[in-house]
This record gives sequence, C-alpha cells and structure tokens, in this order.
Amino acid sequence: MADNKLYEVLRVSRNAGDAEIKKSYRKLAKEFHPDKNPEAGDKFKEISFAYEVLSDPKKRQIYDKHGLKGVQEGGSDGFHADDIFSQLFGGGGGLFGGLGGFGGGGLGGRRRPRRGEDTVHPLKVTLEDMYNGKTAKLQLSKNVLCATCAGVGGAEGAVSTCKHCRGYGYKVTYKQLAPGMTQQLQERCAQCQATGEIINEKDRCITCEGKKTVNQTKILEVHVDKGMRDSQKILFRGEGDQVPDVQPGDVVIVLQQKPHATFERSGNDLVMTKSIGLADALCGASFVVRHLDGRNLLIKHPRGHVIRPGDVKGVVGEGMPHYRNPFEKGNLYINFEVTFPSNHFASEKVFAELRSKLESGPTTVVPPDAEEVDLQEFDPSHRDAAGRSGEAYASDEDEMPQHSGVQCAHQ
Repeated sequence: MADNKLYEVLRVSRNAGDAEIKKSYRKLAKEFHPDKNPEAGDKFKEISFAYEVLSDPKKRQIYDKHGLKGVQEGGSDGFHADDIFSQLFGGGGGLFGGLGGFGGGGLGGRRRPRRGEDTVHPLKVTLEDMYNGKTAKLQLSKNVLCATCAGVGGAEGAVSTCKHCRGYGYKVTYKQLAPGMTQQLQERCAQCQATGEIINEKDRCITCEGKKTVNQTKILEVHVDKGMRDSQKILFRGEGDQVPDVQPGDVVIVLQQKPHATFERSGNDLVMTKSIGLADALCGASFVVRHLDGRNLLIKHPRGHVIRPGDVKGVVGEGMPHYRNPFEKGNLYINFEVTFPSNHFASEKVFAELRSKLESGPTTVVPPDAEEVDLQEFDPSHRDAAGRSGEAYASDEDEMPQHSGVQCAHQ
C-alpha cells in the first residue's frame, strides 16, 4: 500500500501539483504557526517536514516509491537520508515524536536536529537574592519566523533558487598559486546574500521584507532559586532566535553575583570577618550580625574562652541554603581580628594590676654584664637605609676601591 501520510499532513492528494502543495502549505503554516497557536509547535514541524519532502522533486520521488522508510534508509539512486536531515533539522531524532505515527518505524534519528546558536545573557544578582530566592523579569529581543509569510519570505512562487550559487549561499573559486598547485576559496554569494534564494522585490513579504524573520520583544521570568551560585546557568529551551528550517537555540541566563559588604560565600558556607577589642577577646564577646534574610543574630562568646587573633569560630546552620534542598544549610564562619589598645592606655597602677591578673612568662635571669637597650617603633621603609648605614662599619680594605673611584672622578 502506498504511503500517503505526508500528503495527508498537507491535506492534498497524491497527484497534487507543486502549486497546490505550496498553497496548502502556506495556509496550514499560518494556521499552526507557533506565534498564533503556541500549542501547535509539533504540528507546525510536521507540516514543515512534509513540505520539504514533497516540494523537492527528488525527495518526493523517493517518498512515492519507498515511503518514509525509504526516506529513512536513503532510498535508491544514490540518495541518502542525511541529505534531507541536514537540510531540515540535522536529523530525524526528536523532530515530532520521531514521526512514528507516519509508519515505517519512524525516522529513527541517526543525527541530532540542526539547531541555532544559544543566546547568552548575564544577570547580576546579590547574595541576598541567592539566599532568599528571587524572580526577575528580563526583556529579550529576538528574531521569530514571520507569521505573515510563514517564514517563506514572499508570495507564492516568488522564492527561487539562486542561480549564481545554485542554492548553496556560497561560491567556490580556485586560485592558482603555482604550477600544479591551486587554492580553493569559498565566499558569500553577493546575489542572494548567502541565503541561497532569490525573491523578487515586488513579491517580497511586506512584513519581513523578504527576510523571513521579524524582531520581537519578549519578557522572560527568571526564577533564581535558593542556593544558586555565581556563574550558574538558567536555560530557556527553544527561546533563541528563530531561523527557517533550523531548531531554535536556547536562551542561557548566567548569574553574576555582586560583592557583599559583610559576607563571602564558600560553597554552602558563609564567611565574615569580625574585629573585636582586647577586652572582648579576654573577657567574652557579644555582638549582633544582620543576616541575609533580615534576621538579627546575637552572637555570644562566653567568658573564660580567649579569642586569639586569627581564630575562626562557627555558627552551625546559618550558612547558605542548599540548592534544591533549601531546608538544609551550611555554616557561618567568623574570622576574628583582635584590636589592641594604643600606647599608655592606663596608669602604672592599672598596669601592675593587669600583670598580676594575667599570666606572665618565665622569670628573666639578668646576667651581670647585660647591656640595657630600648625597643623602638619599626618603620619598614627605613629598613634599606638601616642596612646601608651598617656598611659604614666595613673594613678599610672594602672602602678603598670606593675612595679611589671618587678621586678619579675629580681628575
């Protein structure tokens, strides 16, 4: 029994001529175009596929003779199915349910559909956004297939194959570099602007002016889930630019975290630095931290537990929520810096009391010949100068070449 599935998709008879097939395709494409009928995306792909096969004499001949199975297997006369797949969607897999309903075991799909490039947009977010979650609206400008001409570009019969490049969009020329040596060059066809098609200006679509696509503005709602991270990607499948006979690419949103004044993120943990005085470090500390969700955390460090410079303490369960498991959270780590008092901050009496309360080092044994010196403030910028001043104590032998050199300079 003859396979009539593609004719049924276009609602034409098996004996329909090219003009009738094209007319039916244009009517159905407008009816089921995704812009007018968003739920009919698969139906629109079926119509496009059927038209691509039946509008080409060679492909139609193979289909009439061998059916869809013949298209899948390449038919005869040296024709291979990859020729169709590469021109349409890059392969049979995933076009519209594998075309299994058309019989013959479907197209099977040995190659992936040819798809357009992805569109990447950065989205700046705060650490609060990734802690609490957020929905942002992104205005996207993209190309979509013209609904007026169904992505054809012109009126019925107005589109023809470019004769200069034979529909390839590029012309191949050869340049002789030397005897017996040539170079192959490929350049865009200037006649068709690398489209492979020619449309008479008077027959071009008034909406897209023969470009087959029009610009459209769309608002995307980007959901930033709790626990997402810097550079994480959010995909919108098939929302990229539309091109005839090409599966649209994706819109890829890349999160870019802004620096935070208090916290730094380390995986699912949060890290902050807290500066405290010496009294708090020795006698216990208490301070408030405003968290990313607006809560005020009262952090207490008990007396008797000394905080040393560089100590790191942790608060369990107050870090970032885990992605897709927001009830689990990391930890909050606090890196302590201890600020010491200025010079002469107390009287001699207070110093004596402090020394009696604090631990002191081992008793210093002073040798009888010890020479008493005082500590001075150290200035790193004077370090080289101090090193050079030490050279004044060099031996006379070391100084002689320098002294001799100065005399020569005056002669």
